[in-house]
Amino acid sequence: MTDPKLSVVISDDDPMIREALREVLDAEPDFEVVAVARDADEAIALVERHAPAVVVLDLRMPGGGGGRAAREIRLRSPNTGILALSAFADHDAVHEIQSAGVGEHLVKGVSNHDIVAAVRRLGRPERR
Repeated sequence: MTDPKLSVVISDDDPMIREALREVLDAEPDFEVVAVARDADEAIALVERHAPAVVVLDLRMPGGGGGRAAREIRLRSPNTGILALSAFADHDAVHEIQSAGVGEHLVKGVSNHDIVAAVRRLGRPERR
């Protein structure tokens, strides 16, 4: 018996990044992108509706940003793993998102392999 696909919600305000992430994640046989959001409010609503295994959040986006979205998602869908993607890696920003419930943080520009591996780790924590 095969494991069910890992459901993923993607949230980024840049349409090119949203589409690139969707292509990368949909290409994996064990992933299914169930929704894509443009801002924090939409990300929160879509995670609440779909209860995905993982949400990929941009940290700097409209609607209060990924930090606010991560806090709300942690409250509303506590079993959803949160992967933050950001162009920034400064200590204060990383500390803020970790306290918001983000499981992993990657800086934009990392390899697709690193993104896929992080989604798998967050979506199937028993396999770490």
